[in-house]
Amino acid sequence: MNNPVLAWFRQDLRLCDHPALAAAASKGAVIPLFILDDETPQKWRWGGASRWWLHYSLTSLAKAVPLLLRRGRTDDVLREVVKSSGATSLHFTRDYAPWSAALEQRIKAICDELNIECHRHGGFLLHEPESIRNLSGEPYKVYTPFSRACFALGEPRAPRPPAEITWAKHVLPSDKIADWKLLPTKPNWATGFAGTWQPGEHGAANLLIRFLDDALAHYAEGRDRPDKTLTSRLSPHLHWGEISPQQVWHATRAAMAAAEGKLDGGGEKFLKEVLWREFAYSLLHHWPDLPQKSFKPEYENFPWVKDDAALHRWQRGQTGYPIVDAGMRELWATGIMHNRVRMIVASFLIKHLQIDWREGQRWFWDTLVDADIANNAASWQWVAGCGADASPYYRIFNPMLQGAKFDPDGTYVKRWVQELQNVPAEYIHAPWEMAEPPKNYPAPMVDHAMARDRAKAAFATIKR
Repeated sequence: MNNPVLAWFRQDLRLCDHPALAAAASKGAVIPLFILDDETPQKWRWGGASRWWLHYSLTSLAKAVPLLLRRGRTDDVLREVVKSSGATSLHFTRDYAPWSAALEQRIKAICDELNIECHRHGGFLLHEPESIRNLSGEPYKVYTPFSRACFALGEPRAPRPPAEITWAKHVLPSDKIADWKLLPTKPNWATGFAGTWQPGEHGAANLLIRFLDDALAHYAEGRDRPDKTLTSRLSPHLHWGEISPQQVWHATRAAMAAAEGKLDGGGEKFLKEVLWREFAYSLLHHWPDLPQKSFKPEYENFPWVKDDAALHRWQRGQTGYPIVDAGMRELWATGIMHNRVRMIVASFLIKHLQIDWREGQRWFWDTLVDADIANNAASWQWVAGCGADASPYYRIFNPMLQGAKFDPDGTYVKRWVQELQNVPAEYIHAPWEMAEPPKNYPAPMVDHAMARDRAKAAFATIKR
């Protein structure tokens, strides 16, 4: 092996528009490495749905790349691989998790100790969090001025084509992906995932094309409709870096230009959603305890209710509120949930049941294929009213009205709540109002009006 270069893959499981990989390839023959680290930190090890996705994403990448797989503490693995490979430099994409800055500093120290170059690259975000600040030099705490600042910077850099790469020939031992046991065994709760998703770079590219061709024209007015397929569903692909935000941004701009203004409404709305992802990571970077502590510290004193039985009913989609139960069952069956429904189910857990938002965040971390530490934390805190630019504490989603507005015919509910297949549309979001309610579907676990008043009273004490 003649002076190979080490490319450490993280949440950047692609070949196209990959700055770290391209930089590595320009230095010499590349050893591509992926490390499964369940120890750094152990509390935030990937959940079940994420591990399912990771198995298939790595399997897809390994068809195009002679991937070296190792499991263990990142520090230890990198030290051993650098020593045994004789690598002259290390290239990797920056990560923004609360523990990543310290980890990357340790990696730099190891490289200095072993006398090899260490290069950290962007590629996970459109803009580095330090580059977006207000006129006072402070990070933004409100999304709208943050997004305006992003637009004011001009267009992000253009995506780069795949680099010409020479893969290093080596005899380093590699783990087998099957030995990591990332997939569920018995019971196999992921049977519905395969028909829903195509993990990997090719699947991401196909999904983006379909979204731009079929849904972008209706995105502005239809993105809140769970009964229609009008969202991009690119979030897990972006989360795992199977497609870059630059690719998504510029493909959207190209579609808007080709349509000569006909897609501008949907296009601008969609690009603002891409910037919400940027905002969440800006918050996480500047306030790294976002996943654990309320952004507004006074909310740490909120009198949360500890009710494991109620939490379990919410998790399993047995609350008695159809739109809530449909969302939770969709999540369990597919690893995803429509964004509007995420807000409804989160509001129900926090406001109706007064269960700590961190319990919901923990469940989503385990069950979402796009379980993203920044977006998950920022979104749960937004609903709870304790986050940056949060929904007001007194905004309590009415499950019946939300269902009637965004799933007017009950199509979404009937897709996921089989017990309500024969309920007429006029009763689908309040089946208990029927003369003979369905016997195999639970009654509401809490009265909406009572829960609303109780929540307002509890949150008002915090505000005072």
